Amino acid sequence: MIHQFATRVTPITNHQFYIQAALILAVIAVGWMMLRTPGGARHMAARRLVTLAFVAFAVFNITFPWVMSSIAHRMGVGRGTDFLLYALVIAFLAQILSSFRRNSARERQITHLARRIALDNAPEPPAGARLTAETDD
Repeated sequence: MIHQFATRVTPITNHQFYIQAALILAVIAVGWMMLRTPGGARHMAARRLVTLAFVAFAVFNITFPWVMSSIAHRMGVGRGTDFLLYALVIAFLAQILSSFRRNSARERQITHLARRIALDNAPEPPAGARLTAETDD
């Protein structure tokens, strides 16, 4: 079984190594960002810039589809669609990251608000039930 797999594996070329390294680094970067706390205005600005870059990238690739194929060939990927798939995997992971971080922040907000409402709506304890500091001498 292992021998059959080993005979099917083709040697990795320099271009394939670079694309694999770039993809692995992108996945590691998304994973690392998942562990970071969300930023404020900087984070929103970065999201807007990435969204704008994605729109420009999509329009360019729709207008000039052969460019993606030539870039893929130079990078050592067989087809432009495969190269685009790799990019979409990274974009999908980034979207998951964004949703995860946004959901975590929302959960913290809801927890904080629920605690505040519970404390604000808590009834006053009866006068006899209050704890007082009694000293035994």
